[in-house]
Amino acid sequence: MTMRLKDKVIVITGATSGIGKALATRCVLEGAKVLIHGIDQIAGQKLVEHLGKNVHLCISDLNNLDSPKHIVTSAIEAFGKIDSIVNNAAVIERNNLLEVSEKSFSKTITINLQSALFLIQAAFPYLKQTQGNVLNIGSINAYTGEASLLTYSISKAGLQTMTRNLANAHGVDGIRFNLINPGWILTDREYADQIKKGLPENWPDKLGKDNIPFGKMSTPEQLAAACIYWLGDESKPFTGSVVDLEQFSIIGRNPEK
Repeated sequence: MTMRLKDKVIVITGATSGIGKALATRCVLEGAKVLIHGIDQIAGQKLVEHLGKNVHLCISDLNNLDSPKHIVTSAIEAFGKIDSIVNNAAVIERNNLLEVSEKSFSKTITINLQSALFLIQAAFPYLKQTQGNVLNIGSINAYTGEASLLTYSISKAGLQTMTRNLANAHGVDGIRFNLINPGWILTDREYADQIKKGLPENWPDKLGKDNIPFGKMSTPEQLAAACIYWLGDESKPFTGSVVDLEQFSIIGRNPEK
């Protein structure tokens, strides 16, 4: 297999599980060195042991305002440079207008949006040196969002606008900013969340074609494969791109009634 990310150093937040874990695994297979960030020490250590010498673990809570600088410092100490930042970490708290609290809103915005901005800021000098890139992992909820995902949707909309703003501002610096909006992905967290909502254990096998036209949910591994193009040199000089990855068209979809 051709290694599309050979010798690149990639920082991935929220990489001890789910989409981040799948992406870290794929990046290593593509020849990259990966700073795996997360808050689960046990899961992170298991992943490091599985992936080997080309990964380094950084445990840091993004609620802590010093976390972005700590992550960048860890990456530089481990690998000496940074080619890419992947802002993947996110909390998903279900709430609506009548349920949301100031504490919950602040936590979601801090982890999903604010930490991403200041991680980019902390890594900026190193990204400029390598003419690197940032890949933000958004969500199709950025467009309107589910009624029960109010704060999550707001945070992802902010991430999308931030991506375009930084792309417009820093193309002259040689740094690219792109964003992927995943649709419904079958992560362990999503599976457990739906069980909590009352669905049966085999719910992924009983979904209607309105939600999953191809019959099976998209996987973290499939999403990770799509991310590699945007992290590698193949995608130069494209920047400011917002890519929706779902099993149907997001904008303009009007299902049969």
